[in-house]
Amino acid sequence: MLNITAKYRDLPGSNLPGSNLPGRHAGMALVSNGVAGPHPPAPTDGIRNPGRRSRPPAGWHGVDWACELVGTSILVFVGLSAVVMDFGKGSPIASTVPSHSARLLLTGLVFAGSGALVAISPIGRRSGAHLNPSITLAFWCRRHLSLGDLAGYVTSQFLGAVAGTEALRAVWGSRAVSVRFGATLPGHGLQPWQAMLVEAAMTALLVVAIFAFVSSERTARWTPLAVWIVVAILVWQGAPYTGTSLNSARSFGPAFVAEYWNDYWIYLAGPLTGAVVAAALWAFVPRATLTAKLFHDVRYQSVLASELPVKQ
Repeated sequence: MLNITAKYRDLPGSNLPGSNLPGRHAGMALVSNGVAGPHPPAPTDGIRNPGRRSRPPAGWHGVDWACELVGTSILVFVGLSAVVMDFGKGSPIASTVPSHSARLLLTGLVFAGSGALVAISPIGRRSGAHLNPSITLAFWCRRHLSLGDLAGYVTSQFLGAVAGTEALRAVWGSRAVSVRFGATLPGHGLQPWQAMLVEAAMTALLVVAIFAFVSSERTARWTPLAVWIVVAILVWQGAPYTGTSLNSARSFGPAFVAEYWNDYWIYLAGPLTGAVVAAALWAFVPRATLTAKLFHDVRYQSVLASELPVKQ
């Protein structure tokens, strides 16, 4: 009888962030005398729907919505604190870094960096760390969310933005008032409709960048880094024209607290339009979005449809 020595080896796809569990195409290769054979299924204990698109569950998902609320409040508070520190009355940064452009870049790095840190935190790994109605809407267009979770996420993001801006007022006081709590406004003589188009274009670019990264297992773990770089550059280059909102909730917080609604419609219509346009254009790209989480970790439950493994 032929003596067969077999062993298993991991195939690509088993290196998902935060886990040693197999990925979408992972299996165990049966090797006999150096020749690869069939791939028995990898163990999936406690893992739901590995390798195929799950359906977004209906119902109330308070934990995930609360994560979005807390995450958005952190993003807004830290990001707008950077605006206050860099451009507020009596700012120590202004005397140290006199270049307006350099301070915009610094603001963008801090603002976007806070969102990236939320994404890799436990609350971000649970909810997906959208923190932005435009991102949630774009993933809903890709059928990653139920209509109920679309409403729950967006409502939580707006409430979180208000909470973050109120915290900003409590901490920074008159310095926050001096920059209207970080309100976004058109600049460089742009007409409102022009500013809306710029916001739509920048948001579409952000959504496409996210889709590009979450459509591959190999790059999905790097989505927070990509968002950090893209948003920082957009703030650096786009803020003189529109304030670079990209996020209707981020602009809603300062508008609500300051009771200053001039041109807010720009930052409602622009980012949401850009998100829908980006999702529509992605339909022509032959790559499916595998997850709606900015940092997918198989150890965390998910109410978002996914082709990557998720915890039951």
